[in-house]
Amino acid sequence: MERKVWLLTTVVLLLGIPVIAALPQRGSWMARAPMNEARQEVAVASLNGLIYVIGGIRGDRSTADTVEVYNPAADSWHFAAPLPEPLHHTAAVAVNGRIYVVGGLSGLRFAPRNVTFEYDPLRDVWRSRQPMPRRRGALAAAVIEGRIYAAGGSPSFREQSFAMYDPAEDRWEILPDMPTPRNHLAAAAIGKDFYAIGGRTTGGSFTLDVVEVFDTETGVWRSAPSLPTGRSGIAAAVVDGVLYVFGGEGNPRHPLGVFDANEAFFPDAGRWEALAPMPTPRHGIGAAAVGSTIYIPGGGPVQGFGVTSVNEAFIVE
Repeated sequence: MERKVWLLTTVVLLLGIPVIAALPQRGSWMARAPMNEARQEVAVASLNGLIYVIGGIRGDRSTADTVEVYNPAADSWHFAAPLPEPLHHTAAVAVNGRIYVVGGLSGLRFAPRNVTFEYDPLRDVWRSRQPMPRRRGALAAAVIEGRIYAAGGSPSFREQSFAMYDPAEDRWEILPDMPTPRNHLAAAAIGKDFYAIGGRTTGGSFTLDVVEVFDTETGVWRSAPSLPTGRSGIAAAVVDGVLYVFGGEGNPRHPLGVFDANEAFFPDAGRWEALAPMPTPRHGIGAAAVGSTIYIPGGGPVQGFGVTSVNEAFIVE
């Protein structure tokens, strides 16, 4: 066997074909307790060391108002107060000890909503706040300096929408449009920069690799290095200033049309790196970090409709 490998290597070198060594992919995965209710197109946020999984589409294709809370320390789940209304393709973030849910879609007609809901974990209650200026779902949101930035979404004429919500003032402000129209994207914040990652367009590409950054100090958008694997229905999280992007759909090389991709962007170096792939390829997911561990619960294991209750954690190394 060793002689065959030596001969093959010799032939390759004589022909001038480059030999590329397989590089080890950093990070590791761990299976955790599954959700009680399998759902896709969920919103995920972390607060006070807990992971919140909000809304989504159930296996019977009904819209969920379910809110489940995962405790990583106990590896256990419990239900919290349900959403004021069922939503899928919504966005959730944590600000100042509260969870905020913005936008989303309703029912199988995918009717866009402009709701803003605030959850108080101490009292286990939701309340309505100032609605978004425009109705949209399949959007993405992130927090910078206590303010919520929400980008993109459907329907098609909302795919460039970008707005900021100030929870302290209960006020929305429309901001400059995102340059590339898209929905089913991911968002993350690094410092004072808002990252809009990947996604797709109505009637267009299903696997955009576009990454655009909004500088909240200058109010200007700029381009960033493209996502190595263009995809939509993705999730993103940030640990120690590094951006991690997971999963997605629209994969022609996978029999179920989903991605197991796990790619990290290092802003200081301006480069992407492929990391250990997801054990369960999925789309319609959210991601949230507790310490150096990123949790990705639920999602769709097949392109389009399909649900799972799987809960997997990526340990950053």
